[in-house]
Amino acid sequence: MSNPFKFGTVVDGAFFTDRIAELQYVKQILQSENHLVLISPRRFGKSSLINKALEQIERRHIVINMQSVTSVQHFAHKLMNALFRVYPMERLKHLMTHFRIVPTISTNPMTDTVDVSFSPIVNNTEIILEDAMNLLEKVSTEEHRLIVVLDEFQEVVTLAKGFDRQLRSIMQMQKNINYVFLGSQESMMENIFEKKKSPFYHFGQMMRLNKIPREDFRQYIAERLDEMLADSILDFTNCHPYYTQQIAYQVWDLVHYEQEKDDIVEKAIDRIVMLHDLDFERLWLNFNKSDRRVLQDLCLFSQPALGADRSIPASTTYSILKKLMQQGYVIKTEHYEIEDPFFRRWVNRFSHR
Repeated sequence: MSNPFKFGTVVDGAFFTDRIAELQYVKQILQSENHLVLISPRRFGKSSLINKALEQIERRHIVINMQSVTSVQHFAHKLMNALFRVYPMERLKHLMTHFRIVPTISTNPMTDTVDVSFSPIVNNTEIILEDAMNLLEKVSTEEHRLIVVLDEFQEVVTLAKGFDRQLRSIMQMQKNINYVFLGSQESMMENIFEKKKSPFYHFGQMMRLNKIPREDFRQYIAERLDEMLADSILDFTNCHPYYTQQIAYQVWDLVHYEQEKDDIVEKAIDRIVMLHDLDFERLWLNFNKSDRRVLQDLCLFSQPALGADRSIPASTTYSILKKLMQQGYVIKTEHYEIEDPFFRRWVNRFSHR
């Protein structure tokens, strides 16, 4: 019997946990003519949810991770390559005859893949982007709309000056495409889609992905382990999707392969913390003293410690929390918390050494 828990990659099939209402909502939007803006902290399962919806809708789609994009020209390059993976070459070559800057198309006979690139000496990125984006509309029809997923979309504001405005001016003219904008930086995504001066103001339906409800997650884990182990796991992870799957995976191994019977969850936690001890230490050393104080407070009190007796002013504490959230070390759901519960355990132990 194989381990029934999975983490570290997109979760699908039997590994996909609940999200029934969220999945239905996503499908409803993608089956309309609207765009979707999906926000949540990292590793909450945005990609898994969208992947599941795309699988069930069965429409052609492309996915671009904006964190891997280095320039506007590189973005156009990735768009073109993604299109060649889902549409026949002959059709695309025909539609590309009207490109103002002709790209180079090469094929790899070993992998049967196509690579499209633009000459690095061409500096008119505006034309390159327009031609690549317009090709999306040409391959899409009202009956068979293309879905374009742009992951970590908040990167659009730092990639190049005016890039967001150029993208918006092209997208607003397209009629047969559904765009999905995923983002893990909540404040940046809100600025992009909620500020009136932003080019993407109210461009799509906003959706926030929360943690999986405890009872749903409990049932999922209990069916594969038991109820007591499920409760202990969720008490530790506070229902964080990624870390719940990670520790459940370790617990299942301890039960089925090592025949452990006592303190199984604590043994699993200890094993994972020890595995990452050096990584956590390097991470800790990169924080300044104020950052460390705030992180220790979150571990000890489950909230930032504020008050006249604190050495760090409240305004500074909130600035630190904002920075740590942007960096992904802290998340805010019902309250502030360290994103990684194993790092939280490490910090607690390190503070008492």
